[in-house]
Formats: sequence, C-alpha cells, structure tokens
Amino acid sequence: MLKIIGNRAKTTSAVFFVLMMASVTLLANVSVQPVEAQLHAQQPYTGPLKTGDTADITIPTGAYLSFGPNPIGLGQPILLNLWVAPCPATQRTFRDYKVTITKPDGIKNVLTPESYTAEATAWASYIADQVGTWKLKFDFPGMYFPAGYYLNYNRVANTSGNIYIWSMYFEPSSTEEQTLTVQSDMVYSWPPAPLPTDYWTRPAQPMNRAWWSILGNWPSTGYVGGGPTWDELYPDTNTMWSDRYSFAPWVQGPNSAHILWKRQGAIGGLTGGPAGIYSISSSPSSPSVVYAGRCYETVTKPGGDSVARCYDLRTGEIFYEKPTAQGGVTPTIVSYAYPAAAGTMRATGAPSVELLTISGGRLLKVNPWTGALSGNYSISPLTTGTYYTNGGPGDGPYVLSVQDLGAGAANATGGRYRLINWTTRGSSSTLTARIVRNTSYALSNLPSAIDFNTGLGASIRERASEDRGVTGERNDITPFYIYSLSTGQLLYNITVKAYYFSGSTLVADHGKAAMCFEIETDTGSLKGGFFRAWDLTTGKLAWTSEEMEYPWGEFGGYNVQSAYGMIFWSSYDAIYAFDWDTGKIVWKYRSPSLAAFEGPYYTENGTGFYPFRCDSAIADGKIYVWNCEHTESQPYVRGWGLYCLNVTTGEFMWKLSLGVTESTAVGAIVDGYLVYGCNKDGYMYVIGKGKTATTVTAPDVSVPLGTAFTIKGTVLDQSPAQPGTPCVSRESMQLQMEYLHLQQPIDGIWHNETITGVPVSLSALGSDGTYYDIGTTTTDGYYGTFSQAWTPPKQGTFKIIASFASDDSYGSSGAATAVTVGPAPAVTPIPEQIVPADYTMTIIGVGIAVIIAFAIGIAIAVLILRKR
Repeated sequence: MLKIIGNRAKTTSAVFFVLMMASVTLLANVSVQPVEAQLHAQQPYTGPLKTGDTADITIPTGAYLSFGPNPIGLGQPILLNLWVAPCPATQRTFRDYKVTITKPDGIKNVLTPESYTAEATAWASYIADQVGTWKLKFDFPGMYFPAGYYLNYNRVANTSGNIYIWSMYFEPSSTEEQTLTVQSDMVYSWPPAPLPTDYWTRPAQPMNRAWWSILGNWPSTGYVGGGPTWDELYPDTNTMWSDRYSFAPWVQGPNSAHILWKRQGAIGGLTGGPAGIYSISSSPSSPSVVYAGRCYETVTKPGGDSVARCYDLRTGEIFYEKPTAQGGVTPTIVSYAYPAAAGTMRATGAPSVELLTISGGRLLKVNPWTGALSGNYSISPLTTGTYYTNGGPGDGPYVLSVQDLGAGAANATGGRYRLINWTTRGSSSTLTARIVRNTSYALSNLPSAIDFNTGLGASIRERASEDRGVTGERNDITPFYIYSLSTGQLLYNITVKAYYFSGSTLVADHGKAAMCFEIETDTGSLKGGFFRAWDLTTGKLAWTSEEMEYPWGEFGGYNVQSAYGMIFWSSYDAIYAFDWDTGKIVWKYRSPSLAAFEGPYYTENGTGFYPFRCDSAIADGKIYVWNCEHTESQPYVRGWGLYCLNVTTGEFMWKLSLGVTESTAVGAIVDGYLVYGCNKDGYMYVIGKGKTATTVTAPDVSVPLGTAFTIKGTVLDQSPAQPGTPCVSRESMQLQMEYLHLQQPIDGIWHNETITGVPVSLSALGSDGTYYDIGTTTTDGYYGTFSQAWTPPKQGTFKIIASFASDDSYGSSGAATAVTVGPAPAVTPIPEQIVPADYTMTIIGVGIAVIIAFAIGIAIAVLILRKR
C-alpha cells in the first residue's frame, strides 16, 4: 500500500502536487458519456475505512472555511465557502461536509452541504439572527473511493465514465473554530447604482448591475413570465413567454416627443402639380433586431441594391453594409444561450448571445460585430419554426416546429403530423442532432394563440372538415377550440353565439383565451363591441367584458396586445384597456380632432375624434399607438399622429403628428428610444433623449465691487436631427419638432401657442471655496439663450457655473467661466457751497411800498383836480 504523506504546513505548490497526483496521474481513460449506467454493488462512502477495505493510496487532506463579511449586521446573510484539498477529481464528489455554527446563546446549528463534483468545494448562506460572538467550524469525515469506473459521482459496473485504477482514501480533516461578530448595525455593500436618467450609451459597465433591467434588446425573445411553468409540455424547459403580445420587457421607452435623428428610406409626401392635394405613401425601413445598441435591417439602396445593414441606434452611423446577393443576412431573433454544464460540474459564466434567422429550411447565425455568417445549418425537412424560450443553464434555446409527413402517413402509427422541439445551440449540421423531442401531433400547425405558461392554446378555425357539423355552416355561431400544445389534441369545443370581429384579435395569456366580438346573436345587440374570455384549463367562460362605446367601438384593428395584466385593443372609438381577471374596462383614451370636418368620426353628440386602428407597442410602462383607419382615403386626414400613453392609466404623455397609414408599425423600443417608420414622408425617425451643449459668459474685465453684471449663455440641442437648435420644455416639444421637421407653424396651427425653454441653474464658486447659489433662470424657447444679473458679495475671482439637468428629452450639460471683482470705486468728496443771501422778501416789500405810494399820489391828484 502506498501512503502519500503530506504536511499541511507545506507550501501551496505541495498541495497542488498532491492534487495533480490524485486527479491526473491515477486517471487512466477519460470517456464521459451521457448514458445510463448500472451501479456497482460497492460505492464510495464517508468516515473511517470499513473492515475488509484497504486503500491503495491514502491521502491526507486539509479543510478550509471562509466566511464573511466579518463583522456583519443583524439579519444579514453570512456567505460561507468551504473546501477540502486535494480534490477527488473528475466524476467524484466529497459528501457529508459538516459546518457547526454556535450562536452567542450556545445553540448549535449544523449545515451539511455536499461538494461540487471533482472540485471538493461547497458554499452556503446563513442568516445572522443574534447579536454577539459566533463560532464556526468545518469538519470533513474522510472518504473512501474504490477503484473502478465513475459516472455522475457514482461507481458504475460497466465501462462508462472515468476509470481510477487504484482505490483511494482521503483522510478526515477539520478547521479550527473561527469567530464571527454580529452587530446590531447593518453592514452596507456596494452603493446602489440607480437607473440612468441622463443621456447614456453602450456598452454598459459591469459595475452598474442594476441596469440589467433596462438593457434588454429587441425583439425580446424568450421573456420569462410570472406564471406557472410549462410542465405539461417539457418539464426541463421552464422559461416561457408571458404578456408577449407586442410587449417589450427590460427596456426603456421615450417619455418625450424629441426626435434624435432621422433618415429617409423612400419617397413620400405631397406629389404636387396635377396630383393636386393627393399624396404618396411609402415604406421606409426599420430594424428587425437591435442588439447592444446596434440596429440590423435589410434595405434597398438607391440604385436597387439590397444590403444587410448595421448602424448605431443613437447616431445612425453605418457600421457595415453587406449585399444580400453576396450572402448578407439580417437577423430576426436575439437568442441567449446559457453555458452548458461540464459533465456533472456546475455551469459557469454568462449566457452567450447569438443573432439568428430561421427560414427557408436553414438556421443562420450572424456575427453581431462583422455581419458575417458564423453558422449556416440545414433544418430540413423543416422550413421554419417558433422560437419560444431561451432555456436555462445547460439547455435551450428551443424552437417548436410542426412536421407534415404527408397524406400517406395519416393512418400510420403516430399520425401524419409531428411536433418537433429542437435547439439552436451548437454547430450541428443536421436537424437530427438538434432534436430534443419528436412526438405525434394532432394539428397541422400550432394553435393560433398560445399561453406558454400553461402549455395550452386556442383557435377559432375548424380542426378538420369532418368536424364542421352545424357550427361550420352558420355565420352567427363561432366555433372556439382549446388545444393541448404538447399533443395538439382538442380539449374543449365551445360554441359561441356571437359574431366575432376578427380571428386576429384572439389572445391567450394569464391562463385564459380572449377575443373581440361584434354582436350577441341571442340579443341582437348593436352597441359597442366586447371581449369574451375562457379559462384554458376548464374551458368555461371566465367573463364577458363591458361594452365599448357606441357606435365606433364596434370596429377597430385586426390585432390585440397583452401586458401588465391587461388586454389592449385599438378601436375606431378609442384605445381600450381590459382587465385580464374581470373583463372590466380599466381605461380608454380618445383622440380629439384638432379641427372640424377632419374625418367622419363623431360621438353621439357630434364631437369629432380621430380613429385608432393600429398594432400598438408596449414597453417601460407606456403604450405607443397611432391614428389610422382601414384603407384610408385621400386626401389624408390632418392631425393624425403617434401617441405615447401611460399604460396603467391611459393618461396622455406626448404626441407627434407623423402621418401614418394602415401598414405603419412602431419598430424597436430599446435603450430609451423608439424607431418609427413614417409611411407618409418616407422617413425613419428615432425618438428619444439627445445630447446638449451649454455655454456661459461673464465680463472679461474686472467688475467693481457692488456692481451688478449680466451672466449670459445658451443651452442647445446637439442631436443629429437638429444640432444647434434651442432646447425646449417637454410641453413645447411637439410644437418644436413639428416646426423643425414637419413644416408646421412655430406657434401652432391656430397661431396661439408659445414655445418655452428649459431651466438653467447658476452658481458661483469663490476663490476661497465659498459657494453661492445665484438661482435658476429659463432659456428663451426660440433662441436657447439665457441671462441673469448678479452682484458679487465681495472682491476676488469667481467661477460662474451654468448647469442644465437632464430631463425626459435631453441629456445634461454644463459650462463655466470666470469673473474678477475688484475694489469698489473711490468716493470723491464734494466741496461745501456758499449759499447767497435771499433778498426776495425785501424786494417784495419795497415793491409793495412803491406801489402803495404811487397809488396814494394818484388819489391826491384826483382830489385836487375835482376841487378845481
């Protein structure tokens, strides 16, 4: 018997030598295979060697225990890491670890984690629930491994797995008792990184972990919902879609109508000349995928060349263009593949991201940086599939496809149709190697509407011609079906005595299926339309909604959205939100006409409004909708536009009067931006927050103390769409954007609106470090300028700082200048003035005496003359 003697006080290199001896030298044939294996009668065990067992090699071990933080606050979790060196090597694991925790009151708790396979490591978490001094100790009982084959940490009887040619005994070991202090005050971790409210760019730094909730890409494939797992279909695949109808989770959407940049992709607008008041609509491009702030789309360039293009979401800068004729491919799916487990060891690392396209019988993978194909794989005999989940560690991503074996297989075992569950993971060149499950299926396609959380779907189409009966012949009765997604089997056949509006309004979510109906057959109601919902599990009617408003609520879009526990439908009357649990109308938003005679849509009392008939988009607590009608007539109605509403309350947030048509749809909503292709003018608009630039000036010469001077500056928009223009308030944004981009009056169509600017904070910093708050002023909305008078309180040099804070439309900016305040001007003394004597009264007195004397003289003369 060979005994390897180790000294625990030796250096680390000695430990690694023993480790190598145990895990490499004694390992002969490595052949890990995922197959079932018969267990050997003799298995490894912990504790001392049993009678009759001998070990070819005996290995001394060292036990290690790390925990922290120390000290820790009451009620906080203690993280414990423990391991034994050397490790037992591949396909084997140490068991019966024991961590004894002694609390300050003397009560002992014992944790018994098992080590990870091969590594001999383990970890645990424990809540510190008493203030005082704690004791912790880790014991490894020792473990015996018979020679032989090992698979999944068990000894097997066949030749599968890893073979160890010698039996081995790892001796027991323990740590010293270690001390932990628990205090009443909390021990704080890394300070939280709040979500950005300013202008931000990618890449997002790993230190800002909290940002993960806004860094989703578009489209948001594989969204994990809050409902039950899809155990009925695949128990090992529990990350499903929920609230997935036009809902983008984990992203920010714009809170303002600010246009960041635009690019023309087609000709649109008024034609002029003989065409009179009629217009041309077109179809500008829009990205099919946005990943890491990079947009991917296929566009036709002037001259007719089709290219797969990648460009910057925030600036429009083109990164690459690859001609489709030369293999350029635009992805349509953002796929997240979690690391696979290495044998029976734990999976490590972050999920990798792949950009995929599944069509034409091929699975294509696109390099997100270069646009080159990183994979081109056949999925024949399938042509396409439904990407439904990213999977989890070691599995997925997954796609569902229905295979038609042909009419000749209809009566064969297993039937004509097969449900194929396959994975996009890896580089296998054949579909067979990608298939996870292949089961018989009762349908030729997946159900029309699917709730992946329950594994159930719904449809209103007949299952087959032989199932029609009476329901297939009467237009006033709707045949409604509920299916098992895993088998395609019909679970419930429901007869609905009502005319349905459109099969495209069918939606399955939250364990229910709902659809919009026009008229009750039994009552002949001609009021507004309504929704009905059925419980997918029982097939019973869950609710009938409140009716929409007469007369235009009966007609609307051929689509439906689901998010935040509500169903959203765009009718000609308004946007309606219905509660998934009760069917009650949570809110409605009606868009009033801006002028009379603009369209035929009026309420019962004659108030005009604009219709909605759109496939709205939902993200970040907002719903983005737009006005349109079925086959709109020309000349187009004036005032239609794109709206942003609060998704919870229906409250109006902003609008842009971008002309729209029936086929218009909001593109990506990601990173705080919305991409919108406007059919009426041929432009693609990117709406969201932009950069700004602030300037500030002060007198260049010294200012005497006690003298007021004027601080001046500007706050200007630096977005690519309108660089150098004034920043304006959120309330004025529609007016500003429509003036700059849509040729509308700067004071509104009725010439009664005013543009307002943005607030600027002014402050001063003295040369001695004293801070002075000068105050807040508002820029001029038409020029972007500001001014503010200030009288410095003392002599010295002052740094003047102008700051514009971030808001819903712009990122922050600031600027600084300096001014010198000198001494106050010297006071010049004024000499005393001699005041001359005032003879006014004397002169007046003399004058009066002369007059009196003169009057007396005249009177005497008169008397004398009379006497004569």
